[in-house]
Amino acid sequence: MAASMVQYVVVRGDLLHTLNWPVGAVITQACHACSAVIHLFHDDPNTQAYLADLDNMHKVVLQANDESALKELSKTLENEAIGHKLWMEQPENIATCLATKPYRKDTVQKYFKKFKLFK
Repeated sequence: MAASMVQYVVVRGDLLHTLNWPVGAVITQACHACSAVIHLFHDDPNTQAYLADLDNMHKVVLQANDESALKELSKTLENEAIGHKLWMEQPENIATCLATKPYRKDTVQKYFKKFKLFK
C-alpha cells in the first residue's frame, strides 16, 4: 500500500525567484511543512502505511506563484477535508509552504493539477 501513497508539497516560487530567498531557506520551509504534517497525522492509517516503507516514500514538489495562491489551495483543501499543514514562517507570519498527509494519488491529484513542478 505504501507504494501507492504520495505526499504533495507546494512551495511558493516567489520566495526564490522574486523575494530572493536563499535556496536553503526555501528548502527548509518544505522540510518544516513535511515534518509538521507527519507529526499532526502520525496516527492516520495512510501516514502509517507511508512510514512503514521509508525507502520508497513518494513526494511531489510543486510551485505556487505566491502567498495568495498557497492560501487559496489551503482553503480548498480545508473545504474538502484533505489533511494538510500550511506552514507559517515566524516571526513574519507568512505562508511559505503546504504539505499534505500521505494519500493515494488518485484521491488528491485533482487539487494539484494547476501547479507546476517546483524549479
